[in-house]
Amino acid sequence: MSEQNAALSWFTEQHGRAGSAFSLHVKALLHTEKTPFQSIEIYDTTDWGKLMVIDGCTMVSTRDNFLYHEMMVHPALFTHARAKRVVIIGGGDCGTLLEVLRHEEVEYVAQVEIDERVTRLAEQYFPELCASNGDPRAEFLFVDGIKYMAELEPESVDVVIVDSTDPIGPAKGLFHTTFYTSCCKALRPSGILVQQSESPLVHLDIIKMMRNAMRLSGFHAVRTLTFPQPLYPTGWWSCTMARKGADLSGFRERGAAAKRFATRYYNVDIHRAALALPEFMREAFGD
Repeated sequence: MSEQNAALSWFTEQHGRAGSAFSLHVKALLHTEKTPFQSIEIYDTTDWGKLMVIDGCTMVSTRDNFLYHEMMVHPALFTHARAKRVVIIGGGDCGTLLEVLRHEEVEYVAQVEIDERVTRLAEQYFPELCASNGDPRAEFLFVDGIKYMAELEPESVDVVIVDSTDPIGPAKGLFHTTFYTSCCKALRPSGILVQQSESPLVHLDIIKMMRNAMRLSGFHAVRTLTFPQPLYPTGWWSCTMARKGADLSGFRERGAAAKRFATRYYNVDIHRAALALPEFMREAFGD
């Protein structure tokens, strides 16, 4: 839920389930529209740069998006031996695509976003996230990601990244066994699925459901990684990786340490630390 006074001095998202709220001081409402799929607002803030809000929920800000985008991409790609073909479901702001294309071994990325307006607004207000949109390895498909994965050729991709909104509205079907089965079928042996998996503090039931559904869909190993994300409920977020036909106990540490691109959050030590779970999560998952 968003609340603004007449001067547009604050944007506030209330997290009913968490019993908390997060506010940003804003200078102006730059854009608002209702697409066939959702409502989108763009704000200019005093300290967090530009802010994109979808259906009243904070999605991305200039200041802290690197935390999320780097952790959605680099742990999975440095775990895979050599990911040549990648699919991104959602991710319309293109920050995840930007991070994927930093990996030289990637030969092709399908960016599958149901709402083209998210991408067009990102190009206008978050050009730094769209800096690699012209890369010839990237293909933009503005279609239903669930249908796309269901129709993808078996064993045709190496990594699937589900950069979705919360499990409501257009994204609801991305958290179901049927969708995970499509992903498992489309992945090559040792392929990896990674999906944003909400806050461990208030959405533990959703994470448990996701992990169970991934296993039921044919994935052999599942790991949940946590990281800070101030813009989202509780300020603590997660992504969950699932692997086909192999485990997730290690990653290419030498490759990550010698990476040829700069990151602001991700490194070898962060990757190791993100794999460690606090006791309440270990107990909940039975790990």
